[in-house]
Amino acid sequence: MALDDLKAALPAYAKDLKLNLGSVIGNSQLPKQQLWGTVLACAIASRSGIALRALEPEAKENLSPEAYEAAKSAAAVMAMNNVFYRTRHLLSDPEYGNLRAGLRMNVLGNPGVDKADFELWSFAVSALNACGQCLDSHEQVLRKAGVDRETVQEAFKIAAVVQAVGTTLEAEAQLAD
Repeated sequence: MALDDLKAALPAYAKDLKLNLGSVIGNSQLPKQQLWGTVLACAIASRSGIALRALEPEAKENLSPEAYEAAKSAAAVMAMNNVFYRTRHLLSDPEYGNLRAGLRMNVLGNPGVDKADFELWSFAVSALNACGQCLDSHEQVLRKAGVDRETVQEAFKIAAVVQAVGTTLEAEAQLAD
């Protein structure tokens, strides 16, 4: 299922999502690698098989093999980090913040692509997973790397729309069963 098919699959009540999907992906000003890496990482993080199956082929077509793997790596490592850091942040006992994480995150140091792209994908997944500490951390790295606020906002717009589309289509699939 291509982007147009994904839009066509949305029910009439989700017209805004159809329009937003077309604008955040179809009319994005992001460079191809940033755009499709963000889309792929968010489709994975959305946990929607429908969205992932629809968006993955076009992402794979638009990304180098290294970028394709890096986007999947961003989704994977942030699935872990977002739970860990969000939980540590939400606990009322601040001493957890002083404990060593003890989790492997080697991909953060060597993602195989431009670090700013990987940070953008990690930021977008963190938006989807609602980890404020990770959002702040990745946003600061992006801004220090010269990435403007408009680009950062594009990433979380993509995250929002991909999540909403996936949720809507998964709900419709369940209702049809």
